[in-house]
Amino acid sequence: MAIVKDSILLQAVRGSLGNEITIYERNGRIIIAKKRGPSKNKPTIHQLEARYKMKVAAAYAKAILADPEIKAYYKSLAGPGQNAFNMAVKDAYRSPEIQQIHFEETTVVVTAKDEFRVAAVNVRVIDAQGNLQERGNAVLGRNGVNWYYQADHLPPNGKVIIVAVDLPGNETVKEVLLS
Repeated sequence: MAIVKDSILLQAVRGSLGNEITIYERNGRIIIAKKRGPSKNKPTIHQLEARYKMKVAAAYAKAILADPEIKAYYKSLAGPGQNAFNMAVKDAYRSPEIQQIHFEETTVVVTAKDEFRVAAVNVRVIDAQGNLQERGNAVLGRNGVNWYYQADHLPPNGKVIIVAVDLPGNETVKEVLLS
């Protein structure tokens, strides 16, 4: 890869020249690189899954960036050489992480993180027989990481199911058995 500086000849040239080189621009710099060809190996299952996930992430990014507020949000997170589309794809590619769940009396405290933003945390309380006792949305605490859900009752031998959702709609589910 070569970075071109002050070349009048290459100012307006973009694309591939034969099967040899590709010329493109990134961040105002002209870059000349060897043209890549298609792989001769069959893609693995993991590669196919990654391609599908990237396709879904790119579709999300394209659709969500029509909203000027969300586009501005992603653009504010972009670093050098990145744009709002890159950030939206990155956000859609990864799910949020539920790091910790603990209880303070009947309050369920969930520590959830995402590289960008956790949009919601939903809590379901299930009794020992598997019946749904209650469900609702947790409220984000002042620290921006902990989510609080005030349950009416936590049944013995039941379980609490936590679902963390990020802006693109990726979900992470975690269950905690009550003793």
